[in-house]
Amino acid sequence: MKHLFIINPVAGGKKGRAAETEREIQAFADSLDDPYEIYVTKAPMDACQKIMAAADASGKLNVYACGGDGTLNECANGAANRSNVAITQYPCGTGNDFIKTFGQENVEKFRDLRALAYGNVLPIDLIDCCGRYGINICSVGIDARVGNDVHKYSNIPIIGGSTGYVVALAANVIKGVTQEFRVSTEIGTLQKEITLACACNGRFYGGGFNPVPDALPDDGVLEYLIIDAVSRLQLAQVVGKYAKGQYRELKEIITHVRGSYMEIESDREFVVNIDGEIVRSKSIYFKVVPKGVNFIIP
Repeated sequence: MKHLFIINPVAGGKKGRAAETEREIQAFADSLDDPYEIYVTKAPMDACQKIMAAADASGKLNVYACGGDGTLNECANGAANRSNVAITQYPCGTGNDFIKTFGQENVEKFRDLRALAYGNVLPIDLIDCCGRYGINICSVGIDARVGNDVHKYSNIPIIGGSTGYVVALAANVIKGVTQEFRVSTEIGTLQKEITLACACNGRFYGGGFNPVPDALPDDGVLEYLIIDAVSRLQLAQVVGKYAKGQYRELKEIITHVRGSYMEIESDREFVVNIDGEIVRSKSIYFKVVPKGVNFIIP
């Protein structure tokens, strides 16, 4: 057994946090009887290559994503479909949303390195997004656009912090709430203006949105929600209910599909959110990968 600690040096946005995390891990790792390595990532998706190389050179490998949801996503991509690798999260990021799926009351347990090192391994599903994997929630539409823009506004000193989200939302509402998409699922294909579509393996994203409260990451299916076009005036009410998992109260606007795939296409390029990471495309699919990665629960 080898333990590989992946540290994202920019997770959490707090100066000096990476060095503090490395000291915490070093103190714990020195007490282990097993070999270990602490690796600080150097570039986006760097963790993937590191994990794949370590998996090829090791027998059993435990990987700890020391960062936020983006770091966990990189680790999931490196460990996907590798039976000798198990991943978990030592939460040091801003959102740390995926682990809330296992109960918000249990989030603090993920901060116990010893509990993680000797935790239970659960095979969970992944979301195949045209060759890149998601572990939590992926989406297309206004929330993805806001997520793409929020850092741009948050980095302006006069705005900063959570106000950046409000400014990014306002800017995108002005640009337009909807876009025309062609959406295909097991129940058929529709082409229309939509506000948002998501594929849920986990339950929380965006710092607290909980679109499908009963989503399970190990049941072999994904929960899909498709929100029809709404006006700017309707947006706040609809998104409010969507964020609280009250989609069943808006059946005339929100379509729920429980299945294995969803494909989304448009004549115009659109923003795609994959566990908080952003890509752009004119076509994307979200397909379940049953038991695609081993996950350690403290």
